[in-house]
Amino acid sequence: MKNLYLILSLILINLAVLAQSGTIKGKVSSADGQPASFVTIGLKDTKKGTLTDEEGQFVLKNVKPGNYTLVISYTGTKTLHHAVTVSAEEVTAINLALEATSSQLNEVVVDGTKTRTINKRPVSIGKLPVPVMDLPQSVAIIGHEVLEDQQAQRLSDVVKNVNGIYMASMRAGTQETFNARGYGFSSTNMFKNGARVNSGAMPEMSSLERVEVLKGSAAILYGNVSPGAVMNMVTKQPKFNFGGEVNLRAGSYGLLKPAFDVYGPLSSKIAYRVNGTFETADSYRDQVHSKRYYVNPSLLFKLSERTELLVQADYLKHDFTPDFGIGTNNDTTILKVPRNTFYGAPWQYAHTQQTTTSANIKHQLSNSWTLNGVVSYSKYQRDYYSLERIQARADTLNRALGRNATNEDYYSAQLDLTGKVKTGILEHTILAGVDGDRYLTGTYAYGVPSINKTAGIYDVINVFDPTKYTRRTDIPVDTLKGITNAPVNRFGAYVQDLISISEKLKVLAGVRFSYLQTEGPATYDFKGGKKIGAARYDHAFSPRFGLVYKPIATTAVFASYSTSFTPNSGTDIDTVNLPPSIIGQYEVGVKNDFFKGRLSVNVTAYRIRNNNYAQTAPFTKEGGVNTNTAFKTLVGETLSQGVELDIAGHPLPGLDLIAGYSYNSMTVEKTSGLTGSSIEGERLVGNPNHTANASAFYTLQETKLKGLKVGVGYYYLGQRFAGWNNTVGQSQKYNRLISVPGFSTLDLSAGYSFQRFAVMAKVSNLTNTYNYYIHENYSINPIPPTQFTGTVSYKF
Repeated sequence: MKNLYLILSLILINLAVLAQSGTIKGKVSSADGQPASFVTIGLKDTKKGTLTDEEGQFVLKNVKPGNYTLVISYTGTKTLHHAVTVSAEEVTAINLALEATSSQLNEVVVDGTKTRTINKRPVSIGKLPVPVMDLPQSVAIIGHEVLEDQQAQRLSDVVKNVNGIYMASMRAGTQETFNARGYGFSSTNMFKNGARVNSGAMPEMSSLERVEVLKGSAAILYGNVSPGAVMNMVTKQPKFNFGGEVNLRAGSYGLLKPAFDVYGPLSSKIAYRVNGTFETADSYRDQVHSKRYYVNPSLLFKLSERTELLVQADYLKHDFTPDFGIGTNNDTTILKVPRNTFYGAPWQYAHTQQTTTSANIKHQLSNSWTLNGVVSYSKYQRDYYSLERIQARADTLNRALGRNATNEDYYSAQLDLTGKVKTGILEHTILAGVDGDRYLTGTYAYGVPSINKTAGIYDVINVFDPTKYTRRTDIPVDTLKGITNAPVNRFGAYVQDLISISEKLKVLAGVRFSYLQTEGPATYDFKGGKKIGAARYDHAFSPRFGLVYKPIATTAVFASYSTSFTPNSGTDIDTVNLPPSIIGQYEVGVKNDFFKGRLSVNVTAYRIRNNNYAQTAPFTKEGGVNTNTAFKTLVGETLSQGVELDIAGHPLPGLDLIAGYSYNSMTVEKTSGLTGSSIEGERLVGNPNHTANASAFYTLQETKLKGLKVGVGYYYLGQRFAGWNNTVGQSQKYNRLISVPGFSTLDLSAGYSFQRFAVMAKVSNLTNTYNYYIHENYSINPIPPTQFTGTVSYKF
């Protein structure tokens, strides 16, 4: 009892102290009146400090009554000192202005807190206006400075900076598919400015302000997303100061890419931004070409002091040669042929177009509550005709034809309410929202000619000796046979609360309800007429719970549990639709800031278990052996577990650093052991156990060579399997897994900036490492050899 009295007394004393403290809150602006984000705010002669958020606002809590001096600093600007008096149980409000304009602040951002304090930044993908340090989840942010320094061409170049995320396949070069923690992204996990975007198009990197990755489960925020991670691409935003850039990039194999970016005010209430590019390139692969057109206009309307409207759109047209690589021989070994060997036809093509539009309105209801609404529409089209996957038999290859087209319309809307309230000593950061979307996907089926009465075969070649067979070069006549329209509707409602029990302890709790309606697909066959398939309806609750404990201001220890769900196709043996699989995820970690926030070092461990892994049903309803793969049963289990290390920051003046390592084990844990079931203990195809990355760029400071920048990039992708996972009783008498060895690549960069001019050059894969990307199961393609890329730019 004495111990209990002692504990209660300490709690009461602590509450009394808190009750006698005050709060300082305010807003920092640039000299031209724009919000100054990520400015350092310190309370002199104390350990209290914070950063302004993206709106330039800051809060310092639990300040003892008295007279203080606020120190306001930002790299490249004059440090301000402002006297302030704090009273008990009162809020002291102040407004401050830096002596630099918003354009000047943007110019010094490379040395500013945006690169130094990854754990202190709020991220739009998290939807809560809190820094990363307060989230019980792992987050990675890749800013535009990194994209420019590394001269990123594709999204696969960007994700090399995020450990644990890797390109799992690159189907014929038509799209890049990523995995995180063993789970594939697909279109459900890819977002642009907060709205889902089709992953069939390769997004343009020059238009991006940053790429945000929220690892682990995000089902409570986004519905039926796979549990590995979600990615949000944030495009460049309009500004109320005039500026811009023009640049020209050129490189190996005919790469030529001019680009422009212009922004400024149309009036005191309207700002604009337009950027775009054209790109043409050949390839280290014979007969492979690519051509891209892109434009991204946007407008920002300051409707009132509390309301702003952001309207954005972009258009991408990409024409290129599908390339399924060098493939495998007898489904067991990778073909040993030169890196440039192309087994396609000279005429094959893929034409992709994608248009996205969105309108985002943000209204500040009060000092504590904000309403965000987003409506978006996107259209994706692809016209594809090509020779397909390379699967040789001994030395001969039947080159198969593939012909299809896709037209997708996607509509979405979401509304979020965020705010802060206090109940006694507890402070709540609340998020409540609803969202809905509709996919209408049309797929076009074609008939193609054949030889030797084998459907869809173009011709036969010898993969080692081209002279043994005469290769066809003509374009076969294709016939449109039918169209299938497949509508999908989704709706979700969610609420979560980040409860600050004290400055050291926070609790995050929430839940989402999701409803998914897959309407019966309508097939219009030009011979058989119209057919309507069966509809299906899925719903699920996705809870989330997490704890964050900060023993000191620069360290946070967190633990969380969440669930996500995956809809299952097919039916059980009674032709009843399978319910979605519910996937549970545990995550623990430590986030640390060192050197006054200039370097973040985070460690995360996780375990993801799917207890209802869908597999082909072993028996029919009558008890016989089932051979119909559409009949499935929820048996078996998969387990993904691993650890991740993230390092990012600006530990020394002029030095930018990103590094990381991940270990992941994604295996089949339990199966029925019956015919058609997976092999217990086998690692799933496409998933490496190990990935690692490191990138360091140093800009010389205050010397005769000031403006000279040098950089190095290292990337490692571990051993993984191509092919197919084995099953019990399979017809193949060989191991269907093909081991693809791990590999490392090294990039070197150098550049120089003088006033408004800059030049940057890079040699990628300096050691000319020879290894492979997995396209799709048995389709293998060599990675690019040593290449050169250079960019010349002028800012105005």
